[in-house]
Amino acid sequence: MSDVEDQKETVSDQSSDSVDCEKASAKKAKHKGFYLLPNMFTTAALFSGFYAVVASMNGHFEKAAIAIFVAMILDGLDGRVARLTNTQSEFGAQYDSLSDMVAFGMAPALVSFTWALQSLGQIGWVASFIYVACAALRLARFNTQIDVVDKKYFIGLASPAAAAIVAGMVWAYSEGGVSGDDISWFAALVVAGSGILMVSNVRYTSFKDIDLKNKVPFIALISMVLVIALVSIDPARVLWIGFVVYAASGPVMYLNDKRKKSA
Repeated sequence: MSDVEDQKETVSDQSSDSVDCEKASAKKAKHKGFYLLPNMFTTAALFSGFYAVVASMNGHFEKAAIAIFVAMILDGLDGRVARLTNTQSEFGAQYDSLSDMVAFGMAPALVSFTWALQSLGQIGWVASFIYVACAALRLARFNTQIDVVDKKYFIGLASPAAAAIVAGMVWAYSEGGVSGDDISWFAALVVAGSGILMVSNVRYTSFKDIDLKNKVPFIALISMVLVIALVSIDPARVLWIGFVVYAASGPVMYLNDKRKKSA
């Protein structure tokens, strides 16, 4: 009798193990999917970057520059939507980096090249490649240091901000009727300089410590209204100048810290 009971227990254990394996497999298969909502914003940002390249190839430089700014807005939304809906995933993080490389790496470089830099020949495409390579390096470094750096600061100029400087330049001058060929050398310096700032060790304020859930003073609301009104007067120039000032703030803080340490 004991042998029969042992065999029954063995069969029962095997059946239990089989059920557990099936449940684990089903659970694993369930996790192979991805969250739709945040990745929709990422896909839209990717499309905006792609559209910017196509628009610049057809000579629509203002539309191309605006598309890059639209990609910036969408890129800012996807992460916040993921956190608000608790739909963060490793897939989403990797997809977002690839989208950033297109929208804030390849797109600004190709738009600026088509608009102004191609008239410089080899120097033009070298400047564009410097920007693209620096954008890739910036994103790779950000991904590997995301858990070890202070959330309040970016190390190097963030790729969306660098893209805004390049796209803002194209937008502002195109809207003003200035041909890219007339300022090709200046454009090359802006494009290459933005790329170098991305891989620099200069710190930039990330604004991630701003808590939008808490109450703010009334003056903060008034300031926001004034900023919106100012941007609406001349979006191209105001946005470009704003991001140029932000890009300059990093080196200024760096030099100020150096001065304080040496004093």
